[in-house]
Amino acid sequence: MTSAANPAPLWQPDPDRIAAARITRFQAWAAERHGAPAEGGYAALHRWSIDELETFWRAVAEWFDVRFSTPYERVLADRAMPGARWFPGATINYAEHALRAAEERPHDPALLHVDETHEPTPISWSELRRQVGALADELRALGVRPGDRVSGYLPNIPQAVTALLATAAVGAVWTSCAPDFGARSVLDRFQQVEPVVLFTVDGYRYGGKEHDRTDTVAELRRELPTLRAVIHIPLLGTEAPEGALDWSAVTSADVEPVFEQVTFDHPLWVLYSSGTTGLPKAIVQSQGGILLEHFKQIGLHCDLGPEDRFFWYTSTGWMMWNFLVSGLLTGTTVVLYDGSPGYPDTAAQWRIAERTKATLFGTSAAYVMACRKAEVHPSRDFDLSAVKCVATTGSPLPPDAFRWLHDEVADDLWIASVSGGTDVCSCFAGAVPTLPVHIGELQAACLGTDLQAWDPQGKPLIGEVGELVVTNPMPSMPIRFWNDPDGSRYRESYFEMFPGVWRHGDWITITDHGSVVIHGRSDSTLNRQGVRMGSADIYEAVERLPEIRESLVIGLEEPDGGYWMPLFVHLVDGATLDDDLRARIKRTIREQLSPRHVPDDIIEVPGVPHTLTGKRIEVPVKRLLQGTALTKAVNPGSVDNLELLRFYENLARTRGSGPSAGQSGSPG
Repeated sequence: MTSAANPAPLWQPDPDRIAAARITRFQAWAAERHGAPAEGGYAALHRWSIDELETFWRAVAEWFDVRFSTPYERVLADRAMPGARWFPGATINYAEHALRAAEERPHDPALLHVDETHEPTPISWSELRRQVGALADELRALGVRPGDRVSGYLPNIPQAVTALLATAAVGAVWTSCAPDFGARSVLDRFQQVEPVVLFTVDGYRYGGKEHDRTDTVAELRRELPTLRAVIHIPLLGTEAPEGALDWSAVTSADVEPVFEQVTFDHPLWVLYSSGTTGLPKAIVQSQGGILLEHFKQIGLHCDLGPEDRFFWYTSTGWMMWNFLVSGLLTGTTVVLYDGSPGYPDTAAQWRIAERTKATLFGTSAAYVMACRKAEVHPSRDFDLSAVKCVATTGSPLPPDAFRWLHDEVADDLWIASVSGGTDVCSCFAGAVPTLPVHIGELQAACLGTDLQAWDPQGKPLIGEVGELVVTNPMPSMPIRFWNDPDGSRYRESYFEMFPGVWRHGDWITITDHGSVVIHGRSDSTLNRQGVRMGSADIYEAVERLPEIRESLVIGLEEPDGGYWMPLFVHLVDGATLDDDLRARIKRTIREQLSPRHVPDDIIEVPGVPHTLTGKRIEVPVKRLLQGTALTKAVNPGSVDNLELLRFYENLARTRGSGPSAGQSGSPG
């Protein structure tokens, strides 16, 4: 039965697909072995996974045959957040699990490497395992010990995967940045963790051009005094600089890998929040926590196994790269694309999906919208018969993008819009292979994730917008932040609003059928006359207009009690912000969203600033418009184009003389 509030789904998995899904088999097995509900489908399984949290995670460890070299005393020794203690007593190694498929399928491809020529190059399981063994041996010879930090200034290439796995095999702590990050951004991250080894390239290729990085690498070496070794990967073919080791020399031996058995909560890697203000947060996640969370996410939610090929467009500076590498855990072939997402044309990522026979293709909502705007026709121009699922993250997938994927890729396409965070290196809500897909909605909260929407008093809401909270611990929540000895920065980041409960900083709605709608960041939410709206809703409506390349909306509480809500628009070449376009923008928002959220002003800008991982910078722009100095409002190293922020800084100055000074347009 459908109604206006609950229309027919865009897609439903057929009975065969539901029966074949790994999550269906897991549920039947967990019902037999662990008392999970056999009936009631995903909703019943999810309820059980949060009500019986310890039993659920024990079942995940068993189902995926997690090898504890010493047994655990119990699953969860302390439920407190922060500070939950998972699987005390257990020892494991992440890299050992990531390379297990080498035993059964040594000659199958573990990795498919693709550059801008779009020709895939396979690396077999046995070759990956051999390289990891050789490199781990060399790292130990260089004096790298468990807990030491190893850093990579690397693009999305097979050597980066080998370096991560060798680091984990030794029990050291991996951390990486993409080579398009400038020296200052990299140092803001790596100086915090004091690495002893740096893996680096001489440059990278992007958009058909070579970008030399030798000067940046020299600066990193000068400014990281803790380095004992630098390992050079000659991507552009240059000789190793003086004092650096060559990649081929440290990976040539034929050595069985030795996997250091570490405690469950031993650090695996350090990820960085976008760090739009102050230094980026250095988020530490554990070997065991990531191992279990990623087995669950990739093996059950993404439904990936040995016969699959997993492609997600990402860079080594984003948590999605770490998540992609974890595809190895389920024996899945991982596709590594190193290059521009739109080279030589907007359709590039679909071409890669075709050439690699990707079964799960992950990208950004922005890429899908760009394809729609550029009138790309994926299924007409490419053989995408292998693609079972297109997944998106980074920002909410607009309703138009759901329809476009359904119409232009396949009508039997599982569309998985997912949302999580660097903070947990996973998803809170998203892909479920056995559930229908409704336009504009994430299918459900993930297993073991006690996801709720709360009002400011901490009361759970259904069908209303609230703060995204997680009320029980997840194994991949940070064990700590680096250089946060008393844990105060960690607590402030997630546990200040609701003590003991994780508050993520997103506005969400949980629907009456259990799906989730993401409305954007709660700290940049538009709140007019008590009606809250996420910025994502505005972008989705406004960016349908062909003249608008991108937009940025800010809601500003003013000292006199007023509220100023400007909409900044970056136009496509040749478009003009005239009265007609202004009127159409206002009409679009009034009719599609709400008359209260018609902007007070529509202002043309030279561009919209983003973080280095591609998120629009809303909160720092809000701070600039409130008169905060640029150096205090934003960490310059976290922004893709600092010059764009000067526009907003200048606007704040010109507005300073009165509420209407410097505004173009008039209240709607």
